[in-house]
Amino acid sequence: MPASQTTYQVQNSLYVMTPGAYVHLDNTTVRIEIERETRLRVPLHHVGSLVCFGNIMVSPALMHRLADEGKSLILLDSSGRFKARLEGPVSGNILLRQAQYRANENKNGSITIARAIIAGKLRNSRSVLLRGARETQNADESAQLTAAAESLAASLRAVPGSPDLDSLRGTEGEAARRYFSVLGLIVKPAMREHFSLPGRSRRPPRDRLNAVLSFLYSMLMNDCRSALESIGLDPQLGFLHAVRPGRAALALDIQEEFRSILADRFALTLINRSQLTVKDFDQREGGSVLLNDQGRRAVVAAWQERKLEEITHPLLETKVPIGILPFVQARVLARFLRGDLDGYLPFLAKT
Repeated sequence: MPASQTTYQVQNSLYVMTPGAYVHLDNTTVRIEIERETRLRVPLHHVGSLVCFGNIMVSPALMHRLADEGKSLILLDSSGRFKARLEGPVSGNILLRQAQYRANENKNGSITIARAIIAGKLRNSRSVLLRGARETQNADESAQLTAAAESLAASLRAVPGSPDLDSLRGTEGEAARRYFSVLGLIVKPAMREHFSLPGRSRRPPRDRLNAVLSFLYSMLMNDCRSALESIGLDPQLGFLHAVRPGRAALALDIQEEFRSILADRFALTLINRSQLTVKDFDQREGGSVLLNDQGRRAVVAAWQERKLEEITHPLLETKVPIGILPFVQARVLARFLRGDLDGYLPFLAKT
């Protein structure tokens, strides 16, 4: 996949978060009205997908137009949890999907892809910890981060010998627990009173940092799913995550490589730079913590800017926008499934 033969365009998702907003089509423009007052106009060709949080009204004409142009309408609840997705007819090469189904049914082929995904995840997670160890001014915390990174290195060495998916998932699960046990040390000391991370918690998140991570993971998963669909892969049929009705298992697979280097590192940056504060979160009954409307807007705006920043892709050996990294990996997976590559090559960030 030479860089000279590949053209990428980052099309931003349009996020609508104000309850009661009405989104409709005005010729070739998407218009957003709140209490019958126009608040935003966006040319439709600039919109890659429309993402609606909570109680948002979308006109039938816009739904049809999105479907006709292969753009997705994604419905999330007010906290950012996935609810539904509307899209047009499935596109893509049926031969590619057949190759995907055959690889999934072949235990050796399936475990090979799953091992590569977990190897990429562990190496990228280790990169985040080592970077944190280098940047901290506290020698003891640097030692803890380095020790956790070495533990992940041991898990990484165990991946090739994992005989089956259960064993591989066990290795990944233990590594994830070790990773999250020290990730909070990368938060600046001055911010830790309000942004601690005792471990990973979800459904619901129990602290502010976990709330940010869950929200970012949801947006990242949607980007991965769009990437897979854009080249004709079936996002429901994965190799690492178990297949369940309504679950985009392959999108979750691809997401694993990017969790630490895109979502986790980005969340830490938002907190350490005070782009998120206590005022951006709400405490709910039962102990759950969620981003409020102000917080979600801040994260979405920063996330969209982040996706436009460029990074050198190790396989392409050229700079590409961060927003298209999932699309590049979807193409790499497709090439492997077609037999053009000897193995699936996960995305690896620089250490």
